Amino acid sequence: MSNALVVRTKRHKKIGDAASPMVFTLRRKTKDAKIFSLARIAQDIEALGGMSAEDVEHVGKAIVRQMRQTLTDGNSVRLDGFGIFHTTFKCRATEVAKDCTVKNIERVNIRFKVANTLRLTNDSNATTKGMPNNIVFELVTEDGSSSTGGGGSSSGGSGEGGLEEDPLG
Repeated sequence: MSNALVVRTKRHKKIGDAASPMVFTLRRKTKDAKIFSLARIAQDIEALGGMSAEDVEHVGKAIVRQMRQTLTDGNSVRLDGFGIFHTTFKCRATEVAKDCTVKNIERVNIRFKVANTLRLTNDSNATTKGMPNNIVFELVTEDGSSSTGGGGSSSGGSGEGGLEEDPLG
C-alpha cells in the first residue's frame, strides 16, 4: 500500500481577503494521484480471477449506461457497499409564481453520497491502525523529500512513552 502524499501550503484564512491572516493547510501533492480507467480496473479484477478483463469492461460500461438512464428518469441509484447517486439542480428564483418554470433550472448535477462501509479514515487519527478503509498520508516538501513533522507518517515502535503503531499485534 502506498501513501497519499500531501504538502504544506500557506494561504489567507478567508480566501480572497488580502487583509485576512495567513494560515497553513495541507493539500494533495500535485500530480501525485493517478486516474484509473475502467480498462485498468478491469485488468486488476481479472488478475483476482473469475472474469476476463473484457467481461469486466462490458459490465462496467453497462452499469454506467443504465445509471445514466435511471438518473435521467429522475431516480436515484444505490450501489451496495459503494453509495447512492442522485441528481440535484440549481434554479433561478423569481418573485412571481408564473415566472417560475422549468426554464429557470440553470444547472443539473449528479451527487454522490458514500456508503458507511466505504467511508475512509485518516490512518494517523484512526483508533484501529491498518484497516482497509484507512488512508496513510505522508507529509512531503515541494521538492519531494519526506517530512514527518506535525502528524505525518508514524514510525512504529514505542519510544519515550509513545504507543506502538499496532498495539494488538
